[in-house]
Amino acid sequence: MTRSPSLRKGQQDGSRRVTMAEVAAAAAVSVPTVSKVLNGRFDVALETRERVEAVLNQSGYARGKRKRDDAPWLIDLVFPEFGPYAIEIIRGAEEAALLNKCRIAVSALSDDPKETRWLSNIGSSRTDGVILVFAELTPLHRERLKALAVPVVIVDPLGHPDPRTPSIGVTNWAGGMTATDHLIGLGHKRIGIIAGRPAMLCNQQRLDGYRAALMRAGIPVDPALIFTGAHHHPTALNAASAMLDLADPPTAIFATNDLHAMGVYEAARLHGLRLPDDLSVVGFDDIPMAEWVSPPLTTMRQPLAEMAALAINMLLGKESSELSHRIELATSLVVRSSTTPRQDRS
Repeated sequence: MTRSPSLRKGQQDGSRRVTMAEVAAAAAVSVPTVSKVLNGRFDVALETRERVEAVLNQSGYARGKRKRDDAPWLIDLVFPEFGPYAIEIIRGAEEAALLNKCRIAVSALSDDPKETRWLSNIGSSRTDGVILVFAELTPLHRERLKALAVPVVIVDPLGHPDPRTPSIGVTNWAGGMTATDHLIGLGHKRIGIIAGRPAMLCNQQRLDGYRAALMRAGIPVDPALIFTGAHHHPTALNAASAMLDLADPPTAIFATNDLHAMGVYEAARLHGLRLPDDLSVVGFDDIPMAEWVSPPLTTMRQPLAEMAALAINMLLGKESSELSHRIELATSLVVRSSTTPRQDRS
């Protein structure tokens, strides 16, 4: 039977500082191994790391903790990929970081199939916090970040938010309802929707908001006008084309992200339709591209820059993540030229 590692009583009573060599001896490992555990290195076997951690905790070893004013904080901002939304999030994070005299390191997972390279980089260098954008923590991520004692905030989690991790999102259900209400208010009754993957909570909430708005207005929900899929232009192009080929096509389409809206624009062009006279379109996000397309896109503004700034402040302790593990910011409708009152079909 394996005994738990321990230090002599005189080393635990606080009368003197416990040394790293004493921790190594009690855990039956080398001093460099203790150093690796203290620095969050991952090239230590799980059983060994747990044994060393047990000794560290038992002995009251004084782990060095950098003071807030010792040096500028370094925060890692991690994206699954650099989509059109990334520039707004980086802008918001950078502005908040400059105000707080912090630095930001930006990385993407798109070329990292195992999504572990960024973790290795964090483990081999100093970081004071991690902001994960549109991502979830896997068990591996959580274990390694816990070993590093690095605080994490997730911006707009794509799945069900883990209550153990502070997260920042938006009022997706209310946004979906507002977008659909806008089209209903313009007289549209045949309203299609192109949502992302339903497994992602934000997409499901926007879809539920769409359904709720139709039901409240007494408009039947037609399954033929509901499409889901990846957040890519081809998905929306195919979905919008299928809807426009129906015997009774929609007069308006709500795309639950602006990239999908661009696919709807292309489908309308291929079908010889004029926007917004023949088809009204509403997006979601309000990325910079929304103002540049023709006609400029009516969309639900998601405050991406504000979400990033809030995440920075939470990591720096300026916003208490203990008050609520989930913070939601309001979305708002930005009306441009892609929507108009429904035209009677001759």
